[in-house]
Amino acid sequence: MHLRTELEGVTEPIGTTNRSLSAQIYEHLRHAIIEGKIAQGTKLREQWIADQFKVSRVPLREAIPLLESEGLVYTVPRHGTFVTRLTLRDVHDLFDVRETLETLAARLAAERINGPDAQETVEALKDNLQRAKHAVRDGNDTDIAATSAEFHRLVVELSGNALLRTMMRPISGRVQWLFRLTSARDPKAACRAHEQLLRAILRGEVDRAGELAFEHIASGRKPSLVLLADLLPA
Repeated sequence: MHLRTELEGVTEPIGTTNRSLSAQIYEHLRHAIIEGKIAQGTKLREQWIADQFKVSRVPLREAIPLLESEGLVYTVPRHGTFVTRLTLRDVHDLFDVRETLETLAARLAAERINGPDAQETVEALKDNLQRAKHAVRDGNDTDIAATSAEFHRLVVELSGNALLRTMMRPISGRVQWLFRLTSARDPKAACRAHEQLLRAILRGEVDRAGELAFEHIASGRKPSLVLLADLLPA
């Protein structure tokens, strides 16, 4: 499939907000990759994409490292930039990292739930759950994946650990990509798991929060790999 076809309907006028052009291009391309509108393995042809966004190549080249930092694209010297081809091994690795770091995040979040800076993130988590329920009710796979990834990011934010936040930030794109690729999984079950985890965090139940976080992530490994078995190489 050609990039022209894959990007059809993806690009739209940019430069009308206060965000930089590179940030807007990054967000557009990130969304297109996660949604599968740009297929894995596709070469990102700079000039054509710049023409579609009606910008120079400069902001596009500034956006590429942001996508690389999330593992969504990779650059081969003298050959160009390509959308990452995920493998089942990549998915295993992602679950390994998430089971360790997000379990720690949940425990730390429960420990600091009464801290002075926690309330704003708690409210964001509550709002996230409501939006997730609406997305499930409407059958909106894009919003289901986005809200699910956001929930996990907010728990990390609530941990209050700056190093942990830095370590998890590059993973967030791949987490959302995984959720989008496995949207056939039961989203209602994920909502229930998120509600239970947030309840444990709000009660300051450190061990329980850690257990629930681990169980929630670990329980998704096998069904995700089953769904992806025919889509991704080993």
